[in-house]
Amino acid sequence: MLDLPEHDNDNDNDEITEAAFLALGLDPALVEVLDELGYETPSPIQAESIPSLIAGRDVLGQAATGTGKTAAFGLPMLQRLAESGRRDERRPFGLVLAPTRELAMQVNDAITKYGSKIGARVLAVYGGAPIGPQLGQLKRGVDVVVATPGRAIDLMNRGALALDALEVVVLDEADEMLDMGFAEDIETILQATPADRQAVLFSATMPRRIELLAREYMREPVMVRIAREEVPEGEAPRVRQTAYMVPRTHTTTALGRILELERPTAAIVFCRTRADVDAVTETLTGRGLRAEALHGGMDQEHRTRVVERLRNGRTDLLVATDVAARGLDIEQLSHVVNHDVPKSPEAYVHRIGRVGRAGREGVAITLVPSGAIRHLRNIERLIGKSVPVAPVPTVDDLKAARLERTRVQLREQIVTDLRQDADADVDGVGAMVESLMGEFDPADVAAAAVRLARTGSTSPDDDVEIPTFNAPRGGADRGASRGGRPDRLGGRGQGPRPPREGATRLFVSAGRAAGVRPQDIVGALANESRLSGRDIGAIQIHERHSLVEIPEHAADDVLRSMRGVTTLKGRRANIRRDRAAN
Repeated sequence: MLDLPEHDNDNDNDEITEAAFLALGLDPALVEVLDELGYETPSPIQAESIPSLIAGRDVLGQAATGTGKTAAFGLPMLQRLAESGRRDERRPFGLVLAPTRELAMQVNDAITKYGSKIGARVLAVYGGAPIGPQLGQLKRGVDVVVATPGRAIDLMNRGALALDALEVVVLDEADEMLDMGFAEDIETILQATPADRQAVLFSATMPRRIELLAREYMREPVMVRIAREEVPEGEAPRVRQTAYMVPRTHTTTALGRILELERPTAAIVFCRTRADVDAVTETLTGRGLRAEALHGGMDQEHRTRVVERLRNGRTDLLVATDVAARGLDIEQLSHVVNHDVPKSPEAYVHRIGRVGRAGREGVAITLVPSGAIRHLRNIERLIGKSVPVAPVPTVDDLKAARLERTRVQLREQIVTDLRQDADADVDGVGAMVESLMGEFDPADVAAAAVRLARTGSTSPDDDVEIPTFNAPRGGADRGASRGGRPDRLGGRGQGPRPPREGATRLFVSAGRAAGVRPQDIVGALANESRLSGRDIGAIQIHERHSLVEIPEHAADDVLRSMRGVTTLKGRRANIRRDRAAN
């Protein structure tokens, strides 16, 4: 579904909304629905596509997931349907092809809402659902069919889906469908449509095979490219991308630690195979994390229940294969994690496109074994920037994070208890503690209680230090492994070391107390200045401040571009040369 801005129902805003969409040539009945749904202004893909589609032109559009594509092709299709006056009982007016049943259902819901005031009959047909009801509805007559390619072919072979009178065909997430092996099915479907029908193709990426498909089946299409939104100067990037160099044998252990420290609101962890999904889910659950598996071996009812549990907060992590997760749009998603580096750079773009939408911040994490570094380099070439590399959390990092989390929870509980009746001890806990304090020191009693409460919340791998390795050549930040882990995480309990030759050190006015981690500093410097991740050296995180090494020749330029201020963990932090080192 579309991510929509909140709508203010005052009359002035209603008039602005109507004027903005009416200016694109949309019918007032459709604009009225948009106003009721809370649309304020057209998104870039809508503004660029709708006029050409209403005019009957073919459109080839490139835009990321979540940019408003469904409305961009759905509204003009419905307008042309209303203007045609057609209501053929056997042959649909429009067909939308989508890669997965989840996306087909979402598109179906959206077009049904858009067409509510013109009486549009919309039907979603997809595999994994009984075909009988779909056959019955097609026989009764529908205007727009939203289908997965496989089920569309099945219905065509049964004579239930006739495309000889089709006037509009849409390929939504075309690159995804080709990646899933639907190329032959798509060509079969397109060949069954009239030569003069309108063709619309939307794709997040535009590889060569998409261009060939467009050349074969589209007529002088209008090309619409919507670039990814640039982050304004001085603001943190909406998607924080981080890579961790991890030996393959330690990947799942590292993943558990990273997730425990990140504490995502809702995350999808991508794995390559079903077996990996099950193994990773079991490991994460064993760490006390709320994780559930999602893969093609499950029936549709089970898949739907799992996704709903993530949406309503009853689980935090969805461990899934690419195929199973395609088409999912989860509004509260905060993290996307690549347990395996995708071999296709386009797949990486699709995965991380699920977070950082509509102004929300998101996190993309990728675990990179040595054999997959070349795939990371290909991703960096496609996205046009390096992915900062951070050190995997150490045993000490994990212990410190757990202690801090326990401290916060205890403080919250104490505050809650104090707000209640101090004399009430309905559960007898107060009396028990007083009895123990008569025998032991209060600090010993409290420490024992905390240790007892934490029993069973650890993993057998918690005391294992995960090895690091160097990422050869440039492209991504290599500072995490330059000189070993102590170089990047130096400063715990030690005085600051002198910067290495040819480097200087910057002072950042935020540290562990603010939750700052090395990857936060790497991301801020790499995204707000001309430094690449590989230029950044040792980072020392202290309680109230941090120190970071950068090349001496770049220091003035960095400070000038950042204007002495950066954003870390959502807060402004001052940055300057470290006086003790310069």
